[in-house]
Amino acid sequence: MTSLGLSTGLLTGLPNDAGAVQGSIAGRLPGAGEPDDEGFLHYTRPEGKSGGHGVGWSEMPRYSLVIPSGWEEQPVSIADLGGTEIDMRYSSPDEGALSVVVAPILRFLDVGFNANVTLSDIGSPEKVLTGFAPEITGSPISEEDVIRAATETKDGIPYYQWDVKPHVLVSATAVGNRVFLLTITANGRQWRRAAPRLRRMQQSFYVPPLAA
Repeated sequence: MTSLGLSTGLLTGLPNDAGAVQGSIAGRLPGAGEPDDEGFLHYTRPEGKSGGHGVGWSEMPRYSLVIPSGWEEQPVSIADLGGTEIDMRYSSPDEGALSVVVAPILRFLDVGFNANVTLSDIGSPEKVLTGFAPEITGSPISEEDVIRAATETKDGIPYYQWDVKPHVLVSATAVGNRVFLLTITANGRQWRRAAPRLRRMQQSFYVPPLAA
């Protein structure tokens, strides 16, 4: 795959705390507060949430993003068809769907358990996009499928972003020993209705750095 012509920007990260522990509580837990004046909820990964990983997962940063009011969280489990790395799903019949994948760095690099890796250590945006293509679209992604690719930095941590045909928005980063991947999908009708709101969700995705 050849270069995708990346642009570079700088966004200020959202303040948050690290330290959620994957406990024995399976399924979904509340994570979204009250909607703001523009109708967005601020979601922060709840402590004790196990997503589709099952029990025994260690401490992980509590990622956050904004979600439009009216979207509903969908249950995930270790039997999720998207795989055991699916951590959270939300959807709206009128606007689209999102999922967050939390995958071990070992998928890309042979590093220790206490490693603190960024996407820059893993490799190029093309490498990361190719590695997560099954989770994003269910099939390989070519250069021609990518409408936009960008890099951003939040609190010193690199983020890769892509717009993929037909209407898929992706944001990824790596913190500690895990990769965090947000994927937002919409059909044509949903995209025409909600594209600016979907893009705001993509831009808001944030994973706090590990405490020094």
